[in-house]
Amino acid sequence: MTELMRVAALTGYFSTMREFRVDPRPILKDIGLSPDLLTNPEQLISARAAIRLLEKSAAATGCLTLGLRMAEGRSLADLGTTSLLIVHQPTLRLSLEALAEFRNRVNSTLVLHFEQIGEEVILREDFSLSTPEPSRQASNLAMGVIARLCATVLGDQWEPQAACFAHEAPPSNEMAIFRRLFRCPPQFNSPFNGIVLDARDLDRPNPKADAALALHARRLIESVVSPARRSPAQEVEQIVMLLLPSGRANIQTCADSMGLTIRTLQRLLDGESTSFSQLLNRARMQLAAQYLANPKVRVTDVADMLGYSSIGAFTRWHVQTFGMSPRESRRGGGTVNIAH
Repeated sequence: MTELMRVAALTGYFSTMREFRVDPRPILKDIGLSPDLLTNPEQLISARAAIRLLEKSAAATGCLTLGLRMAEGRSLADLGTTSLLIVHQPTLRLSLEALAEFRNRVNSTLVLHFEQIGEEVILREDFSLSTPEPSRQASNLAMGVIARLCATVLGDQWEPQAACFAHEAPPSNEMAIFRRLFRCPPQFNSPFNGIVLDARDLDRPNPKADAALALHARRLIESVVSPARRSPAQEVEQIVMLLLPSGRANIQTCADSMGLTIRTLQRLLDGESTSFSQLLNRARMQLAAQYLANPKVRVTDVADMLGYSSIGAFTRWHVQTFGMSPRESRRGGGTVNIAH
C-alpha cells in the first residue's frame, strides 16, 4: 500500500524551525528530502520520511511540542480545496466524514475514526504504516489540526471534554500550548491519541454551512481526482485499530462490521495481495512501538491493549516479530528490529 502525503501536511515547518534558529537543511538531507521539494503544497512525498523529519527536528530543536507548534499556526485552508468541502458541511459529523472520504488526498497513512460511548465520542487518529515508526510529533500535529477543525465548525467557544495523548507529559515550560490548542486539561500516558467530546457536538448545526459551496467544492475535487474511498484493506485496518483494546479484533467481527461474509472479505483482501492476519499484525506492530516508547505504560497494559490474553503470548509475538522481548525493546529506547 502506497504511503504518501501532501507537502501541505507540513505547512508551518520552516517557520517553526526558524523560531528555534535551527537550519533544517541537514535534517532534510539526512532523510532524503530537499527544501525545493517542499515548496509545492500539492507535491506528494513519502509519509514515512515526513514523520521522521518531524521527530528528528524535534530532537534538533529540543522542543517536544514541535508538532503542536506547527498545528497552532495552521488554518483549515491548508487542506486545499478539501477545506471548502469540510467547512461548509451542515454538522461536524458530516465534516469529519468528508475529511475521511478524501483522506488519501491529504495523507494516505492517517486513519481517522470516531466512536460513540454513551454520551461521549472519541475522535482518534492513528498512523497505518507497513512497519512501525515513532510518530509523536506527527500524531500531535494531526490532533492539533483536528482540534482546529472542530473549533472552526463549532465556533470559537467550543471546548472538548478531554485531549488524550499516549506519550508522557512534556516539561512544564511546554505545557501552555496544550491548553491553547485543545482548551481543556491534557491527559497523558493514555491508551490512545484522541479528543473526547460531547456526542451532541457531532450533530450541532454548523452556522457557517453553505450547501451550494460544499457541492461546488465536491464537484471541483472530483473533477481532479476521484474520492479516495477506503479500500477493503483500509476499512479492515480502521476496524482493527478500534477493536484491538477490547480483544474483539477478529475477522468475524470485521466482516460483520462491513456487512460481508468471511469468505467475501478474504476474497477482497486477496485482491489487494494481503490478508486479515497481515493487517492485524501490522496494526499491532505500529501500536506496540507507540505504547512501548512510553516508559510509564506497563508491558502488561500494552499486552491488554493489543488484545493479548496474557503477557506470555504478547512476549512470544514480540520476539517473533521484532527479534527481542518487549522489555528489551523498551531498554533500547523503543527501537525495534523490523527485519524479523
